[in-house]
Amino acid sequence: MVEAWYMDESQEDQRAPHRLHPNRAVSLEQLRLLGVTYRKLDADNYETDPCLKEIRKAENYSWMDIITIHKDKLPNYEEKIKTFYEEHLHLDDEIRYILDGSGYFDVRDKDDKWIRISMEKGDMITLPAGIYHRFTLDENGEVLFAWPGGTDCDTGDHCISAKSPCCSSWQQKQQHNATIFWNM
Repeated sequence: MVEAWYMDESQEDQRAPHRLHPNRAVSLEQLRLLGVTYRKLDADNYETDPCLKEIRKAENYSWMDIITIHKDKLPNYEEKIKTFYEEHLHLDDEIRYILDGSGYFDVRDKDDKWIRISMEKGDMITLPAGIYHRFTLDENGEVLFAWPGGTDCDTGDHCISAKSPCCSSWQQKQQHNATIFWNM
């Protein structure tokens, strides 16, 4: 089950939990009120999972990227991790599905405070269009995740950086009508 909490203001290692003391937990209902939805799926059988198939059909997702983030598999790993942690938003909903490993998605609440969402194998979240967020690995240092898509595959990932008018994309999207399995 996913766990979420309000973050401290520390600038130390972004991969640390950064819990307030005492901890200020955030419920699934509080996330839902921000537009963040959560599902637990069968990551071991994602290729045939009827729940994932239903989600993809309902949301009209025609492809799915599979991304490995690990120091031995991702060129310029440390630089990329810092890039992923830059605050940004998207013009479309963003779905992330953890197939293996673990990491954190941080989202801003309505008062501009950071909420950290700890995700592990089988967790899927949908972040609504327009919510500021960022991603980082946790201290385990590896994640394999999927992002189903299809509504923006002709034009690329639409996101807006909190620092610049346009996100620099670490992923070169190609137009596809079928599922792509891409490991970096």
